[in-house]
This record gives sequence, structure tokens and C-alpha cells, in this order.
Amino acid sequence: MSKIYSPPLAINFIWHPTDSEEVKPILDVIKKSFARNKDKPFSRALNIPLFFYSSINSKIPPHDYPYEHAKNNLVFIFTSVNTVGKAEWKNYVEGFPQSSSIDIIPIAIDSYGYSHGGTLAGLNSIRASDWSLDNRELHAMVAIAHEVYRFSCKALSPEERGDQSSMSIFLSHAKSGETGKWHAEEIKKFIDNTNMNRFFDANEISPGYYFDQEIEKHMQDSTLIAIENDTYSSRYWCQREILTAKKYNCPIIVVNCLDDFEDRIFPATSNVPSVHVSASVPINERDILRVLSSAIIESIRFYYSIQCLEAYSQAGWIEEDCALSARPPEIRQVLNFKKNGTQKICYPEPPIYSIEADWHEDLEIEAFTPLWRSSEKDILSEERVGISISDVAYETFSEHHINADSLIRLAQDLGRHLLSRSATLIYGGDMRPGGFTEFILDEASILKDRLEETVPHVENHLAWPLYISDKEITAWRAKYTQVMTTIEHGIPSDVDEGLDKDTFLAPISPLNSYIWSRCLTEMRKQSISSSTARICAGGKQSGYKGKMPGVLEEIVLAIEANKPIFLLGAFGGVVGDVCSLIMYGEVPELLTEKWQVLHNEGYSDLQKLACSHGHGCNYTEIIGTIQNLTVYDLASRCGLNESEYARLMISPFIDECIYLILKGLKELHV
Repeated sequence: MSKIYSPPLAINFIWHPTDSEEVKPILDVIKKSFARNKDKPFSRALNIPLFFYSSINSKIPPHDYPYEHAKNNLVFIFTSVNTVGKAEWKNYVEGFPQSSSIDIIPIAIDSYGYSHGGTLAGLNSIRASDWSLDNRELHAMVAIAHEVYRFSCKALSPEERGDQSSMSIFLSHAKSGETGKWHAEEIKKFIDNTNMNRFFDANEISPGYYFDQEIEKHMQDSTLIAIENDTYSSRYWCQREILTAKKYNCPIIVVNCLDDFEDRIFPATSNVPSVHVSASVPINERDILRVLSSAIIESIRFYYSIQCLEAYSQAGWIEEDCALSARPPEIRQVLNFKKNGTQKICYPEPPIYSIEADWHEDLEIEAFTPLWRSSEKDILSEERVGISISDVAYETFSEHHINADSLIRLAQDLGRHLLSRSATLIYGGDMRPGGFTEFILDEASILKDRLEETVPHVENHLAWPLYISDKEITAWRAKYTQVMTTIEHGIPSDVDEGLDKDTFLAPISPLNSYIWSRCLTEMRKQSISSSTARICAGGKQSGYKGKMPGVLEEIVLAIEANKPIFLLGAFGGVVGDVCSLIMYGEVPELLTEKWQVLHNEGYSDLQKLACSHGHGCNYTEIIGTIQNLTVYDLASRCGLNESEYARLMISPFIDECIYLILKGLKELHV
């Protein structure tokens, strides 16, 4: 039985909807840095759980407060004239429940924002007024990221937080060549005006002390910023500083400011982030902020990664005799581990390419990530896994507090982990640019190159008339031909009379919509019958084509076919409603015909016509079918125990969901 997984950190943001124009550009920058970028699925970036709280109505605050999802929960509250001046919002903010695992950091976006009492009384605020207009988002990033570092990366008690928890910077640069020296001086001046401590190379070394001893003393608790100009890598003390940072396992970033040419990059500067800035002097404020934000983000990633690996170990995901590394392993590091008798190394997702890891076997070590080992490459080769994921409209963040990108990242990660284990993925429709099929196919294309001899495979099932050839469909087939097979499903015999099968039929009348619904139902029945398991998350609750929400129909058909079905309810949508119905017995309003008729134009006419032919949607029967399910029944079908499946239904953490799905599928495979 798995132990309970608890992530080390979750970050929450609260803001008044009237302040969205001010707040959302900041949140956009935060999401790109703190959550894995959906446009760079294989990047080695932060992946902290983020939750968002706002509302669509300026008078009504969110219906709940941030949960204690993690061991350490940070809450950034954007305060303003609106949170102070609107009584309901004032009560909401000032009545925030206190907890030893929750730390609140106010961000005052105007002078009124300092006026809150209650839970916020006496708390020091981040002052948005201090951020220059030209680089406002970067100023916000540095300020917010530094608070995340202070509250989550230092093992200090609340009483000790303050200057002791600030971040220390070690600026490493070559003395010859003016670019490195001048850039370092400008960065130092900027740091001097913040609450970050710093150690500024030799200028701060006390006279009479040995140079190497001072470096060792100051490096151990610092983040090293290596300002790499044309002469940097050839200088002994620069090399010494890099090697010392690696020795003490410190966060490192490289600032590339080459003016012309560097004849040899020092090997030890590899395997770390690099940010490019101009060699022109003086370095401008924007580039300084880019450097500092990159340094802080890498520092958070470094310590957070280790905390996550420790949490995975405590939950039983990885062995206790395994070394933990915040970066993919390096030869020096591996040799040191081997001296201590360690031959297993776990590093953060995603896994590196096999061609980069070919030396691991030569040194007789096993290096892996929490969710991937090369020995699992073909473990799901007999599985045909259906994926039922579609959009959820929850951008107001009043009731659902995860960003829509979470479903995209879930689809990407599911695709990667299932395909890399040689499973066949089955998906239905969604040929939109930027749709879920595209994300899954892009993962398959990338994996084709990463896995060398293994060709991942996706079946995309299309109902008539969706596959009637046009330029877009033809382009899709050409682009993904090596990883995708399109399965075209014909028109059911009860509605095919008089139809031109080669002409697209638009769903612009009740009859046409009914024909579409029959085609979609038959396609779903056939694709589900050909699958060995189904994974469901999200799901449109309105605006669909068919006799009911598509993901709901796929759930019902999978239940009727007695297929293993993994329900991920925390991502909202139809699956969230289904999980709520199973777990709590209360019928969500969105699963009633009355709600569907009110929120889908023309749905009433479609239902009448479908029912007259015996193919309507009977919501009473559907609710009864779902209510008769138990968590135990679902778990036993999926290779999980009851507590594991219950956790799957409520977990908002993608890595935990994937771990549980893979565990269940592997158990079924055995």
C-alpha cells in the first residue's frame, strides 16, 4: 500500500477581479517560471503546484480559501482599494484562516492595499509601487520569487525568517576583460538596494585571509552567478569557483555575455541554466532583472527538486538507498557517489535522452527519474489506453482554482509516459490547432526521436463527417504520419439513408445534430471496445456536439463495457462532477437534463428527436449508473487499492496522478 504523498510546496494567488488588468500580466510571468511551460514540455524547469483565487463578480469573493495541499503553502494576496473598499472582499481577505502550514504575503498594488487588518494586520507587504513601469513584470518576478525562496528554501523557524532567510549571491567573473567586471559591479549595485545578501568576489574578501579559504566559506550557502565573458573559462580562479560550487552542490547559472569568441567552455559550467545578456556596458536594468530572476528561479528549482525527491522517497516511489540529485548526474558526482557505495541516482523529471546517458552503464550506475526507468520501456506494450480529456472553462477561478494549462500539461505528461512504455494511445477527434490531439501527437513525435528504435503510436478515432478530407485534415495526416493512424468510423445504418458520404454535413438543424450524435456515439463505442483502459479528466459541460457531453458519454460507455477507468476529478469539468457524485452522492446540477437544456442552444430539440428514435440521453439512468459505482469497484478494476483510487479522484498534482495511473496499469499488466 502506498504512503500518502504530500508535495513540499504549493503557491496560491488571490486577487480582486477589478485588478485583473494589473495582476494577470504578473501571473502570466509567474506561470511561465513556476509551472512547467506547456510549449517546452522537456525543459528542466520548475513545476510547483499553483492555485488561483478570484471571481467574476466584483462584489462576491471566491467561495473558499486555499487548501493546505502541501507541507508548506504560500498565499500571495494582491491588496488594493478594491479588496479594502468592497465589504465582502474585505471580510474575505481579513478573515483568512490562520494555520501553521500557511504563510501569507500581501502584495499592495496601491496605497490602499496597506490598510487591511484581521489576519493581514502587521504583515509586511511587497510594494508594487516600487516596481518601475518599464520592467514591471520582471520586478514582480524577482520580488515574488525571492519571497518564495525565503519561505520555502531555508530551513528556518518563522522567528528566524528575515535577513537570515534572504538569498546570498556569489558573483564570479574574470578580472581581465572589462565586460565581466563591469556587469558584476552593476549587478552588485542593484543587489545592494534589495534585501538580498551578497558576496561579491574578491572585493569582499578580508585582507590577510587565504583566497581559497574565503571562497570555500562564502560559497557553501550561495547561488553562483558565473559572468562568462571571452576570458572567463581560461582563468584559474574562475574555474576554482565553479568547481567549488559543484563540490558544495550549489545552484549555478551562467550569464553569457561573450563579446566575440571563447576558445574553450570550461566543462564544469555545463548542466546548468544559461542566460544571455549583451556585452555592451553598462548592463541595463532589464538584463539585471533577467539575471537575478533566473538565479532565484534556479535556486528555488534546485532546492525544491531535492524536497520533491525526498517527498517521493517518503511516499515509497523511489528506494531509500538511492542518492538524490537536483540535476541529471555528472561524472564527478557519480564517481563520488560510487566511492560511498551508491549506485542508484534519482534526478528530477524529465529524463535525459538515452544518448546522453550512455556512459551510465559503463560506470555501472542506474540513473532514473521518479516516474521513468529505462527498464520500463516495453512494459505496457500490450495496453491500448483511451484518453478522454477536453477543455474546462474555469478562468474565473471562483470555484476551480487551477489554470487551464494544467490539463494540457496532464495530456503531455500522460502521452509521454504511456508512449515511452510502448502503450498505444487512443484518442477521439479534436483536430483543432492547439487541441489535445495535437499536444499528444507532438509528444509522440518528440518521443520518436528520443526513443530511437521504438516508434510510439497514437490512434486518432474520427466519426463521420469529421474526416471528410479538407486541407487541415490532410495536413495533419501528413505531419504525424509516422506516429498516428486515423481510424475513420462510418455512418450508423439507422441514419445513413439519403446521405452523401463524401459531403460534409454541418450540424445546423435538429436532424443534422441528431445524425452527428449517432455518429459520435458509435465511434466512441467502437474505440472504447478496442481499448484496455480509459483515463478521463476535465470535460466540456456545454458547447459539445452529441447527445451529451463527450467525456461523460465515454465514461458511461467505459462503465457499461466494464473497462478499467481512471477518473481524475481535481481538474474539474464533467469528470469532477462524476467524481463528486461517486464520492459524496449529491447530484451536480450540471449532470441534469434541465441544466443542459438551459446552457446548450438547440439541445431540447435534439433530445426530443433522439428520444423519438430511442437514442436520447437519459440523465436519470446515467446518474443511477454512476451512483451505483463504488470507489472499491473502480479501484479493483484499475489495479489500485481503495485509498489509492480515492486519492486519484481528488489529487490536483499531475505527478501523483501519473504515478498512480502507471502503478495501476503495471499491476493490470502483471
